[in-house]
Amino acid sequence: MRLEYFEMIDRVAEIDPDARRIVARSTVPGASPVFEGHFPDHPLVPGVLLTETMAQASGYLILALTGYVAMPFLMAVDRARFRDFVGPGTTLEIEARLEHEGSGYMATRASIAVGSRRIADAELRFRTMPFPAGLSERMKDQARRIGLPIEVVA
Repeated sequence: MRLEYFEMIDRVAEIDPDARRIVARSTVPGASPVFEGHFPDHPLVPGVLLTETMAQASGYLILALTGYVAMPFLMAVDRARFRDFVGPGTTLEIEARLEHEGSGYMATRASIAVGSRRIADAELRFRTMPFPAGLSERMKDQARRIGLPIEVVA
């Protein structure tokens, strides 16, 4: 996880196209400029970055299920809940399931856990649109880097 670059997912642990589900893992860095302001001498991952982590796992799921033909853009966050704090060095398990698709929109339900304890969850909605110029190959490269097969299509 590189907080300051918004690279929230370290690796994909599992992708199940039939269940329309992804599981990813990420470890919060021990140090980051983000912690200098959130909060001095008491570093915590901001809730907005936990939400972004769930959105990125969901986005990779959508990319994989649609064969990388369109870019998912986050449009809405509903029912976001944070149950505990996340600090440096914490290993996160992120799960996302595709709940709905149609008319250029997709909805997921995502969660973050530490061990068996759920830390956060949310319902997320995405609009899928053509990739901006040059972004398709960059997204595929990033997907390969985190271990998400490019050929996964349900």
